[in-house]
Amino acid sequence: MVLNGNSLTVENVYNVAFKRERVEIAPETVAHLNKSRKALENHQLEKTIYGVNTGFGILANKKVSPEKIEELQVNIVRSHAAGVGTPLAPELVRAVMLIRANSLCKGYSGIRPVVIERIVDFLNHDIIPVVPEQGSVGASGDLAPLAHIALALIGEGEVFFDGRKQPTSNVLQQLGIKPLTLASKEGLSLLNGTAFMAGIASCSVHIVEKLFYESITVAAMSVDALKGSTSPFDLRVHEARPHPGQSFIAKTLLKNLEGSEIRRSHLDCDRVQDPYTLRTIPQVYGAVYDTILYVKKVLEIEINSATDNPLIFENGDAISGGNFHGEPIALVMDFLSIALTDMANMMERRIDRLVNPKLNDLPDFLTSGEEGLNSGYMLWQYTAAALASENKTLAHPASADSIPTSGFQEDHVSMGAWGARKLWRIVNNWSQILAIEALLAYRAMCFRKPLKSGKKIEELFLQFQGILEDHDKDRYFGEEFKTALSLLKDRANL
Repeated sequence: MVLNGNSLTVENVYNVAFKRERVEIAPETVAHLNKSRKALENHQLEKTIYGVNTGFGILANKKVSPEKIEELQVNIVRSHAAGVGTPLAPELVRAVMLIRANSLCKGYSGIRPVVIERIVDFLNHDIIPVVPEQGSVGASGDLAPLAHIALALIGEGEVFFDGRKQPTSNVLQQLGIKPLTLASKEGLSLLNGTAFMAGIASCSVHIVEKLFYESITVAAMSVDALKGSTSPFDLRVHEARPHPGQSFIAKTLLKNLEGSEIRRSHLDCDRVQDPYTLRTIPQVYGAVYDTILYVKKVLEIEINSATDNPLIFENGDAISGGNFHGEPIALVMDFLSIALTDMANMMERRIDRLVNPKLNDLPDFLTSGEEGLNSGYMLWQYTAAALASENKTLAHPASADSIPTSGFQEDHVSMGAWGARKLWRIVNNWSQILAIEALLAYRAMCFRKPLKSGKKIEELFLQFQGILEDHDKDRYFGEEFKTALSLLKDRANL
C-alpha cells in the first residue's frame, strides 16, 4: 500500500487494518513534504501562525516565544490525551493511523516526512497505540484519540505489541526505533483531523458492502424456502420506478432464483400476494444499497483530504479554516446506521417467517425431531429480535447533538466519533442477524429437498451442507451460527 495522499480507498484501509498489508510512502510525496516544510519554516518566525507560535483553541491569542515552540507541540500531545473507556480494537487503530498518515501526505500541514514515516514504522511493526474509545466530539478533529496515538509516537503511553499491552518506551527500545521528536506544528497536525471517525467508518462501510452482496443471496434463499413469488421482481415493475439500487436488487434476485424447481412447484397456488418482507426486498435493499454507495463515496473523498488546521500553502500562506470538522462523516454515519437498522428489521421479520408455524408450511421452528419435545430454532428469532431492537436505539442520530467546547471557541461540534462507533456496533449486530437468517434459510431449504433452488442459491446451500451436521433432536446450535457467519465472511473475502 503506497501512500500519496490522493488514492486511498476504503478497501485499502480495511486491508491495512485487518490483513496487515504493509505500507510505504511514495517517493514523490516525500519531496513534496520537504518543500511544504521549508515554506512553513521560512514564515513561522516572521508571522503569527495559529498552533505554530500561539496557544490552541480559545488560547489562540496567547503568543509563544520561539524557544518554546517545540515544547508547545509536546505539551498539546500530553494534555490532549484525555480519552477514557475501553481501548479501541487494534485493527481499527491501524485504520485510524493509516488515514492520518495519508492525509498528512497531502503536504498541507507543513510537517517533516519523518512524522509520517514514524506512523508507517508503527504500522509495519504492528505497534498499536492504546487508544481509549471515548473523548472525541468530532469538531476540532478527533483530538483526544489522535493524541493517544501521537503520545505513542513520541515514546510515551502504552501500545499493544506481541499480543499484550506494554509501555511504548520498552517496545521502541526493543525494536531500535527512536521516539519522534516533534518540531513546530507537528503535534497539532497529528491531533487535528477526522481520522478516528473516518477509520472506523471506512472499515464499517467495506464490511457492509462486501456482506451486502451475500445478503441478497440469503434473502433469495429465504424467498424460495418460504415459497415466495418472483413476480414482484419483474424488471418492468422496477423500470417504472428507476432507482438504481432497486433495479440492481431485482435483477440479482431473479438471477439467484432462476431455474428454481421450488418456484415451479407452487406456480398454481392460490396466494395472491406475498408479505412485504418478501415482496419489497428490491425496494428496501435497493435503498440501502444506494445508501452504502453514497456513504462510500463521501468517505473516499474524506480519507484523501487535508483535515488539518491551519493549512500551509505553497506561497507560505497559513490559513485557519474548519476542515477538521466531522460533519460530512457524522451525517453519513447516521444515514447508514438508519439504513442498516431498517434492513435488519426486515431480516428479523423473515427469520420469524422461517420458524413461525403460523406463517409457513414448514415443521414448527424448523424442528427435526419430535415436536414439543424439541424446540428447534425457536430462540434464534428471539436473538435476532434483541439485536434488531438494540440497533433501533443505536440508530438515534449522533449528529443531531452539539455541545460547545474550548470556551465557546468551538461552539458547534459534529459528534461524528460517536456516530462512527455506534455504526460499528450496528454493523456487528446486522451481520449476526444476517448469519441467523442464512442458517435458518438453509435449514428451511433442507425440508424442500429433493427440489432444487436456483443455481446461485444451490451453491450456498451446498457450502452449508458441507460444514453443518444434520440433527434429529435439540442440541447447542451456537456453533452452527458461528459457522454460518464465518462462511458468509469467507465468501465476502473478509
